[in-house]
This record gives sequence, structure tokens and C-alpha cells, in this order.
Amino acid sequence: MANNFATDDDLSSRESILLDGESCRFTLAFRYGITDRLEAGLDIPYVGQGGGFLDSFIIGWHNFFGLPQGGRKEAPRDRLLYTYAKDGRNRLLADKSGFDLGDIRFSGALQIYDDGEQYPRTFALRASIKAPTGDSDRLHGSGSTDLALWVTASDDYRLPLGHFSIFTAAGGMYMSDGDILRDQQRNVAGFGTFGFGWGPTEWIALKAQLSGHTAFYKSDLRELGDNALQLIVGGTLAFSPWTSLDIGVSEDIVVKTSPDLALHLALKRLF
Repeated sequence: MANNFATDDDLSSRESILLDGESCRFTLAFRYGITDRLEAGLDIPYVGQGGGFLDSFIIGWHNFFGLPQGGRKEAPRDRLLYTYAKDGRNRLLADKSGFDLGDIRFSGALQIYDDGEQYPRTFALRASIKAPTGDSDRLHGSGSTDLALWVTASDDYRLPLGHFSIFTAAGGMYMSDGDILRDQQRNVAGFGTFGFGWGPTEWIALKAQLSGHTAFYKSDLRELGDNALQLIVGGTLAFSPWTSLDIGVSEDIVVKTSPDLALHLALKRLF
């Protein structure tokens, strides 16, 4: 769940934007180990846009810590309105809430290296293809077919109390021409992640990571034309060797380039 609020205008480029609403994404994800080194995956998302309910909480949070509101207090509470205009013409307008199928993604992974130790060092090559199955008019999908290729690596270390892990990922994505701001879309983007985690016991791990990507659109506005960087903090609770829950909260390090606040929950079950 992501809460969005950003408003901006640039007189020199004759652009203006208002992003006010909440986005929800429920994903049913499958991963299957074909062999010890080869994995196949399928993600089926259910995406919704709406006014949400977090506006009052975020305003109170900002007040408590003395953080700038950026116009939130003057805006209507729990409103859905995404709009972008350029050269006096409205290029994007979304103000109708609803849930529907998003863009389905197929993925695969190949493990390149695993040292086989109890606290392993690993390296993998991953790829995915996203199909334009979501309704782009309702912002349930992008209208483009996306191909992504990236590498992931992790290194685990034993500590006097538990273990410590470092993980990273880097890659690129090619996007066909989509339905949203098509003439301003960039067809190639890069992305990456760096993070670490500490597991003091077998049932809990604490994690933090930085995730970023290059801009998806050409624009003089930060919301569209700048590279994004987020900080995500949280952890994993293991209910059993087969069932776990990931919990995360993100904050936009580069302001206005990603949601002001996002909440993440992922329940996993191994078979």
C-alpha cells in the first residue's frame, strides 16, 4: 500500500502535476525450483487506486516530528486525483477508484555460484517479462511489455549472536511504448538495490535496504523526470521453517520521486 501526495509545476517547461491518492497491490506469487540451480516464477497482481485512509495519520506524523507537509494539510483528505498537464493540455487524469487485474509477470532465475558453506556466498542471474494485462486507463497497468535482466548477490557471515547478511542487485529493463504519456516515455531504465540484514535468532531477521531506479519519463518535473531512491526498513518473522512474514516500510529519500510512504507485507509458504 502506497500513499501518494505531490504537487509541482514548472513554468519554463509548461508542466504541472498533482498526485493525491493511495495505491494498493495484492500479488499472488509462485516460485518453483525446477532444479537446484534453476527457478521459474509467476506473479499475478490485483491493483487498486483510491482515496485511501492514511492522510490523517501521515499529517499527524509530520506534525509530531516537525516535518514539512508539502501542501497536505490544505488538500482534501482521502482524495483520489492524479493529473498531469503540459502545454495547456491535460495529458493524464485518474479520479475513479477501483480494483482489477494488473500486469502479469513471468520470471526465471539461474544460480551462477554458491560456495556451499553454512553461511553461503551466492550469485544469481534473473530475468522477467511483464505482459500488458492491466487496464492502463485506470492505472492498473502500463500498457507496455517489459523485459528485465538483473543479477543478485548475497554474502552471509556468522556472528556471536546469529548471522549477518549483505545483499545487492543491479540490472536494466526495456519497455515497449506504453499507454501512459507515450511520447515522453523512456524505453530503457536501470535499477538496483543494496541492503543488509541481521538474524539474531532463527525466528526473526531485521533488514534495511536502499532501492532506486532511473527515470521512466522525460520531464522537467521531479515526479516524472528524476531518478528515484527509497529507503526500506523492516524484517522477517519465521512462524515455522516453511512459513514466514516479511514486513517493510519505505520512505522517499529523493523527495517527490516515489510515494511518500509505502507499507509492505508478504506472507510466504514453502512446499
